[in-house]
This record gives sequence, C-alpha cells and structure tokens, in this order.
Amino acid sequence: MELEIYWTSFSKKQLKMIFSYYVKKVSLIVARKLVLGIVDKTKILKTQANIGQKEELLKNREQEFRYLVFKNYKIIYWINTEKSRGYRCF
Repeated sequence: MELEIYWTSFSKKQLKMIFSYYVKKVSLIVARKLVLGIVDKTKILKTQANIGQKEELLKNREQEFRYLVFKNYKIIYWINTEKSRGYRCF
C-alpha cells in the first residue's frame, strides 16, 4: 500500500526557514538543493513507511513517531493508518 505524504503547516514553515537561512548565508542553489534533498528523502516513506528509527524522545505519545536523517536534519514523522497518510514534522 502506498501512503500519501502530508506535510503539516509546522513542517512547511520549517522548510521555508531552512531555505531562507541558506539563501542568505550561502546561495540560492545550495538552499534549493538542501530543501529538495529533504523532500526527496521522505519519498521512500510512500512504500516503506516503517523504515525510520523510532523517536525515543516522543515514545510517550499516542502516535508512534519515527525519523529519517538527511545531512544534519532529523525528519520526524508518524503514520496515520486510518487515512493511509504519513505526517511530517521537524
């Protein structure tokens, strides 16, 4: 079963902040590559949702949070099995 990837408003805001930071500090090209790399990293979740490690800092939550790592960014997500969606947050 392929999951739909849904980005929360918080995660979208975080991506914009990362992009803006790298545009100012490095370049537009670097900012674009980094943000596209983060987004591309999450595409594997469509078919392999449980590939990420369990997030120990959020183990007391109702949902089971997992994470992927891209460069120095931790991409935290959880799976909504009722709606076949993977939710993203940073």
